[in-house]
Amino acid sequence: MARSELIRIDDIAVTVRRNARARRMTLRVSRQGGAVALTLPRQMSLEAGRRFVESKSDWLRRTLAAMPEPAVVVEGAHLPVAGQALRLCALPVRRVQMGDGVLAVPQGKPMGPVVQAWLKARAHAALREAVDRHAARLEKRPSALTLRDTRSRWGSCTADGRLMFSWRLAMAPYDVLDYVAAHEVAHLAHMDHSPRFWAQVGALMPGYEVPRGWLKQHGAELQAWRFKD
Repeated sequence: MARSELIRIDDIAVTVRRNARARRMTLRVSRQGGAVALTLPRQMSLEAGRRFVESKSDWLRRTLAAMPEPAVVVEGAHLPVAGQALRLCALPVRRVQMGDGVLAVPQGKPMGPVVQAWLKARAHAALREAVDRHAARLEKRPSALTLRDTRSRWGSCTADGRLMFSWRLAMAPYDVLDYVAAHEVAHLAHMDHSPRFWAQVGALMPGYEVPRGWLKQHGAELQAWRFKD
């Protein structure tokens, strides 16, 4: 089991995880909360890791400074749903409803978990439709489709055809969700990011560069939302 260590660069705490399979050092900033993690090959010294982080300190500070402030799902907040900001209101309704710029949530129930469950259901339905549509064009079929609250990626595809997506895509504009679906379905044909893979993405979704750019620019904003009361 990998063990964790901690180094500090001024006011920045960096969790160090040693990994026997790692061939090089990698530094990542979590899109959920801005936690900083350094993956270190098992035999590499902690001091070498410290020097690596120090060499990336300017990038690290810029990345942390650019991260949005956490947003909490509470009464009156404006939550993005399919790219549209909706004001959260606790109302006498039996289930979550959207309309006229409002997302109505049943009174007396914990708003965060209820809205999260609703978003998951929307994400699953939309991704199921998009995946089936793109996969039909490839004449391939994924073996499974699951949702998670991932920190480092919006989707993934395993060698046996299992697709995984972040349910937070329900907050993004539909074409962004559709792009991620097309991206992962394209991996059913090409398990890499070669020119052939990107050509396949383009065949499934012409103009994918625009929603891909939106996700790079605004993805951290979706990750900033907190759903626990």
